[in-house]
Amino acid sequence: MRMVIQVAKAELRNLFYSPVAWFLLIAFIVQCAWFYTSPLFDLANWQDVYIRNKPDFKEWAGSSFTRRLFKDSGFFSNVLNNLYLFIPLLTMGLIGREVQNGTIKLLYSSPITIRKIVIGKFMAIMVFNLALVLVLGGFFLTASMNMINIDYGMLFSAALGFFLLTCAYAAIGAYLSSLTTWQIISALGSFLVIGLLTVIGGLWQQYDFVRDLTYFLFLSGRIEKMLAGLITSKDLIYFLAVISMFLLFTMLKLRGARELKPWYVKAARYAGVVAITLLTGYISSRPALTLYWDTTQQKVNTLHANTQQLIHEMKDEPLEVTLYTNFLGNEREAGMPKNRNAYLSRCWDKYLRFKTNIKFNYEYYYNYDSTVMKTKLYTYVNRGKTLEQIVNKMSQDQEIDISKFQKPAEMAKKIDLKPEHYRLVLQLKYKGRTEFVRTFDDKEIWPNEEGMAAVFKRLLHPEEIPLIQFTTGHYERSYDKGGERGYSIVGSKRSRGALVNRGFDLDTVSLDNRDISPRTSILVLADPKSELSETAREKIRNYIAKGGCMFMLGEPGKQQMMNPVISQLGVQLAEGTIVRANRHEIPTLVFSNAQAAFGGLVNHPEKPVTASISLDAQLVMDAAAAIVPSDTSNFTVTPLFKVSRGAWLKQGIIVTDSANVVFDEKGGDRSKVPSFMLPAHPAEDVYDKNDPHEHEDGHQSDSGFSTIVAFQRDINNKDQRILLAGDADFLSNKRSMQASRWGPHFFSWLDHGDYPLRVGRPAPPDNLLTITGKTARMINIIYVYVLPGAVLLFATILLIRRKRK
Repeated sequence: MRMVIQVAKAELRNLFYSPVAWFLLIAFIVQCAWFYTSPLFDLANWQDVYIRNKPDFKEWAGSSFTRRLFKDSGFFSNVLNNLYLFIPLLTMGLIGREVQNGTIKLLYSSPITIRKIVIGKFMAIMVFNLALVLVLGGFFLTASMNMINIDYGMLFSAALGFFLLTCAYAAIGAYLSSLTTWQIISALGSFLVIGLLTVIGGLWQQYDFVRDLTYFLFLSGRIEKMLAGLITSKDLIYFLAVISMFLLFTMLKLRGARELKPWYVKAARYAGVVAITLLTGYISSRPALTLYWDTTQQKVNTLHANTQQLIHEMKDEPLEVTLYTNFLGNEREAGMPKNRNAYLSRCWDKYLRFKTNIKFNYEYYYNYDSTVMKTKLYTYVNRGKTLEQIVNKMSQDQEIDISKFQKPAEMAKKIDLKPEHYRLVLQLKYKGRTEFVRTFDDKEIWPNEEGMAAVFKRLLHPEEIPLIQFTTGHYERSYDKGGERGYSIVGSKRSRGALVNRGFDLDTVSLDNRDISPRTSILVLADPKSELSETAREKIRNYIAKGGCMFMLGEPGKQQMMNPVISQLGVQLAEGTIVRANRHEIPTLVFSNAQAAFGGLVNHPEKPVTASISLDAQLVMDAAAAIVPSDTSNFTVTPLFKVSRGAWLKQGIIVTDSANVVFDEKGGDRSKVPSFMLPAHPAEDVYDKNDPHEHEDGHQSDSGFSTIVAFQRDINNKDQRILLAGDADFLSNKRSMQASRWGPHFFSWLDHGDYPLRVGRPAPPDNLLTITGKTARMINIIYVYVLPGAVLLFATILLIRRKRK
């Protein structure tokens, strides 16, 4: 070992007494400084602006600044993409210089083996790589002073991945250096090999055998998980195997130059090294043998405990997954063979960690149906052509072998995919039961953990699948209708946040013709335009009397349609429309403020809404009716949302395109109505702080107008839950963002918290910068200009003094 250290010291002297090493170090510092301080300056400035406009600002919600500064901003990706430019310049003379200068003969004649020579020189490069890691560490340390609660685990994992990658590049450079005495040829060869290994992960992916081989050789792709904070044994072993392989190649090359052996003997040695490396990589990559370490603060790379529990319930029973890819589907590319590794990595790696016996199947076909698909196939160009002719022409133009895709008739014999709109879809099979998991037209494409966990639960407990039935027959709103009035945002299979993709079954029922299904979990009556028949009202009354859960949504101007139905709850929708005069919006558009009970509903949907949790939430309501008590009720009645502060109940027809509305007490306007009183709580004040609309009238109610109310009681050994809303638009496609965000919470509470599954995590703790924009600018100047200048000055003095000696 002593001789190895002596060789390493000598090589280090050569490195740090050469201008190349210092130039690369300075260039690396400037690169890191630029990619760190640029996003830091932007974030700090944005935070300054936000604090000036909201003095009570405390922290950012749902945003990890460690991830934003180092991963999402491109810090790691940019540094790594340029890394192959640095290492070859360091290793280009590592071995060849000794041969060119003749000093290799002195090394051979000394009591030191080839193995020690190679390892010693490689150790010197490792020390330089550690210097690069220390540069990264300097920026990590700076970040810890620029923000609160930095995620050290993620940065440690990223630094480890960076170090292993630089060592792998160095081993490649060492081998290339042993092949030639021309340093420029060695450097160019290293550039070429490392560049090839950097891009090879995207080459020839459509061929099964080649795809597996190129994935194994894809060096830079192996640290993606480490950059995200997940260290796996297979990645560690892979890097160690690749480094060892190229170091052994270097030793074999030096040894071969000193002995006379047939070419096939030398070739066999190389083949043996390659075979051992491939075997090691293959064995270590088996899911059952892979170990994981999630270094992040919140374990964001690990499945939620609820999902893990579901997988644990599956025990050793195999799970079979079939991916159906339509040649004519919009999402086809994600399901093609060339993207199979990306599909397995992004969609299934985190599940394979806990369930290793997942079998993957792939089905390719082509089909087209204009009634369910958004694409237009029979355009002017394809007029008069059959489906097969169109597909053949498209496959030729795109150089795709269409013979691997099954025809519509062949595929129809296996499965009917029309209900799934012939989209890219996964079918999971467990113990003979099957469920579909859908993909989506967004950046992520593949289903998230919440959607996948819901399907796991449906497979495990089919008897517990909740059914939501929407009433029809009186022009109610429905989950399968588009447009501003429809609720397809909660029922569309194409929407990631829709209830149908979160574990619920959705259906419609005409109460005039059919009975409510015995397995109905939630009955929805949404804004009927005509008066319900006595038959329909009687079925709803019986459903409620038996303890059924229900969601009822009314609209101002249609109170007479809803009041006969909701009377048994002891409430009614008051006549009139809630308005609020302001300079910016129509008066009927109001902001309904969350009450503390809504915080309990969101955070603990399995419990009654008794918890008082302040939640900064508002609902935009385009027109809302006030919910008021009309009689005694055997329900516990809890307001969830209220409109207050300058609002009043306007009677008659409201004209919104002329003068501002005014309070008209003689015309029947009311600033106060019988209301459901709750103790005051901090959430009451959120309205004034967040709502930019200033009221001009001055009239206000003392407790506000209730717009969404929860009803709860114990009956027939059931925890009965009912929601009533005075506005039906807040969950419609017109308000798609808030419908996606808050809608599932209402249905989750009605379903007693069983669905959707809760797999979310609390807000990350590293969500606030401790510096201002001016400080960030100063850091930019110091790191981009001053620090590199200081290192340059030090290197210049060192090299000049060395030359004088």
